[in-house]
Amino acid sequence: MIALIEYTLGVLLIIGTCFIVIGGFGLVKLSDFFSRLHAPTKASTLGVGCVLLGSVGYHLLLSEDPQPRELLITAFLFITAPISAHLMAKAALSLMMETRPQQPGGAQGPSEEPRPSAPER
Repeated sequence: MIALIEYTLGVLLIIGTCFIVIGGFGLVKLSDFFSRLHAPTKASTLGVGCVLLGSVGYHLLLSEDPQPRELLITAFLFITAPISAHLMAKAALSLMMETRPQQPGGAQGPSEEPRPSAPER
């Protein structure tokens, strides 16, 4: 039974490491800002979550008292990663207003006035 738990913890660590490496690779190789934003936030959340689950399982396997730091790190990560990604995406959209794609059907929202087009150079 102990060997099964050790193998499960090892698999969690390997999966978490793979997610973290894929997120870092996506951050370096992807060209668009939104793609670069998506890769590390999703992959790092899953990767660090798996590593922290492995850490909690390791401490439980050793029959130690559960440390609150893993739970605090998990809560902090799952709260801050989506919020920071949302704020960065919102800031990027507001900075790129003239290159933003049109809404479906070409209709503007009810309270939006047509935006002036960017001057051609």
